[in-house]
Amino acid sequence: MAVFVALGAFLMTLAGGWTAQRVTDRRHLVLGLAGGLMLGVVGLDLLPEALRAADTEIHGVPAALLLFVAGFLLAHLVERLLAARRAAHGAVEHAAVQTGADDPAAARHGAAGQETAEHRHRSPEVGLTAAAAMVGHSLMDGVAIGASFQVGGGMGTAVALAVIAHDFADGFNTFTLTRLYGNARRKALAMLFADAVAPVAGAAASAFLTIPEDVLGGYLALFGGALLYLAAAEILPEAHHAHPARSTLLCTVAGVAFIWLVVGVTG
Repeated sequence: MAVFVALGAFLMTLAGGWTAQRVTDRRHLVLGLAGGLMLGVVGLDLLPEALRAADTEIHGVPAALLLFVAGFLLAHLVERLLAARRAAHGAVEHAAVQTGADDPAAARHGAAGQETAEHRHRSPEVGLTAAAAMVGHSLMDGVAIGASFQVGGGMGTAVALAVIAHDFADGFNTFTLTRLYGNARRKALAMLFADAVAPVAGAAASAFLTIPEDVLGGYLALFGGALLYLAAAEILPEAHHAHPARSTLLCTVAGVAFIWLVVGVTG
């Protein structure tokens, strides 16, 4: 029964990704909505759940909050390291352009490569890592569905409805994150499919494993911090950079409001 219900999450995730790729001509609106959805998921869903599950304190601070901050800093560190590596690679390309300046064809080719490198300032690896984290989150959602059905049918149904409702946002964000960082469409679709399959796999695996509640809470906190960094430092600034329109801001607010509605209905 848990695996059957998880198929609903599979379809909802695909629907979210399909929606994200169908509105690429309104990229700023897509990014604004994705940022709002991610902010809502972190602030209204992941962090409260993490605080409930991991309620121990370390030096007067809840462990969940420490892991939340650690997740934010970890995402920032990974993004900076990858950006520095790409900058060093761009410097090598620039030196090659200068060396071949006497060859007009090589110079033109090098200049085009330099211009491309300058515009692709984001590291594709960050997008793939973020999407992989979304897949991991969806896997945990599937485990939660399976575990809740072991407790009782009523609990299983409630958790399943919450996961299915959230998975539209998960699919939307997985596709958007992968594409935002310059990855090819086929890679975005592959990550979307993996994100859709993950709840089904998690529900099936729940029959063979049990994750301690405090470990799950710590994971949610760490993941929430990383997700907040991507939303606040990458997605929302990009959404409002080229199109600082009122409609973009409304999409961001609508994303947060949607998650609030889902949490309220399924909570």
